[in-house]
Amino acid sequence: MLASACATQGAVRSAPPVPAEARADPSHYLVVTVRNDTRARAVRPGSTPRGYDTVRQYGPTPEALADVHALEHDYGLRQVSAWPIASLHVHCIMFELPADASRPGMLARLASDPRVESVQPLNEFATQAMVASSDPLPGPGSAAAGDEPMPYNDPYASLQVSLRELGVVQAQRRSRGAGVRIAVIDTGIDFSHPDIKARVIETHNFVDANSGQFQNDRHGTEVAGVIAAVADNGLGIVGIAPEAQVIALKSCWQSPDAVRSLCNSFTLAEALEAAIVAHADVINLSLAGPADPLLSRLVDQGTQQGILFVGAVPPEGAANSFPAGLAAVLAVEAAESSSGNPQHLHAPGREVLTLVPGGHYDFASGSSLAAAEVSGVLALLLAEHPHLSAAQARTLLARTSRRIETSSGTLTSIDACAALSQLLSDGNGCAGSPSSMASVGDKSSAGR
Repeated sequence: MLASACATQGAVRSAPPVPAEARADPSHYLVVTVRNDTRARAVRPGSTPRGYDTVRQYGPTPEALADVHALEHDYGLRQVSAWPIASLHVHCIMFELPADASRPGMLARLASDPRVESVQPLNEFATQAMVASSDPLPGPGSAAAGDEPMPYNDPYASLQVSLRELGVVQAQRRSRGAGVRIAVIDTGIDFSHPDIKARVIETHNFVDANSGQFQNDRHGTEVAGVIAAVADNGLGIVGIAPEAQVIALKSCWQSPDAVRSLCNSFTLAEALEAAIVAHADVINLSLAGPADPLLSRLVDQGTQQGILFVGAVPPEGAANSFPAGLAAVLAVEAAESSSGNPQHLHAPGREVLTLVPGGHYDFASGSSLAAAEVSGVLALLLAEHPHLSAAQARTLLARTSRRIETSSGTLTSIDACAALSQLLSDGNGCAGSPSSMASVGDKSSAGR
């Protein structure tokens, strides 16, 4: 059942919205953490440190608040937003610099202050997709333009070339990702889109209170559609993991030119913590930016809890970047623009058909879409092998990747069917009949 933004917002403790000035120009802001060593009391039997009950109880200690006020006074800083990060036991503050202050100088001074647990710039990140067409395809009920038969009743499935290139059609005879929870940390998404609304279980907005814009955001809708668009519902397209569950966490916003979407360290940290608290199995980060110590710590925390992270490789490569530059993250490039880095996974990223707001469909390109495809394939694997580690997943997907002939030439891509077959050690290439495909669709999602 769809959980609306209003219905779920109270379950996650978030900071006051980041002011528009900080989103427009982050260079005048810093992100600081101070120690916040306290244990939240469980308010009911069986609640745990990762549960929502304790998160609501976790707050800044008097000592942490005193340190924040002292830092404001001593350095002329102005607090613009703050929230306690339960998983790291710190209180996180965004400070605005004094008008006459040098950011490098302030960073150095704060780094040497014993009251400061960490300090860094407010870094900026950008999503990694571009629109491939200007005329969205009509919504549900339209006839498909493709003519190649596919084993689905979704009218645009024949246009989803990437499903065949990835071996998804065969893999879905064994798994459709039932019950796997995928956190999409991105812009908002159109959670009322008829081809995804049945899969969205939570939404949270860490940017602003604009619920209307949340549903009009394009990039997150594209990513969620690739991952989990409902299959065999007679509408639109097929997601790679059409029985996975989507947790939509808005930490990015559309730039004024509407060409890309932007995020920052503070909003991404809120979303990462929310994904950890929500017990996500996979966290999709179709974005890229500079190395970021706070975000890296949260990824480490999530990895220790068994969460798999997927990140988009920027055009200039992943070295010293977030998230794809982290060892724990499965870094994904679009196969059509591969750098040849053997540590990266590859998936189709050119003209991928997906969802767009307003109940429509369109093609999009970039490593954002390739990363979403890998997240979807991970859901297929996790539904059959829930304890798959990041290292195991990377090795498996790399070992079973294959060369494919496409309109862009010969490319290397992950192969969902081969990976799933090898994971299950049956060697049958995911072969199965239509009846076996139907049986997968009947699996309960309550087991994860």
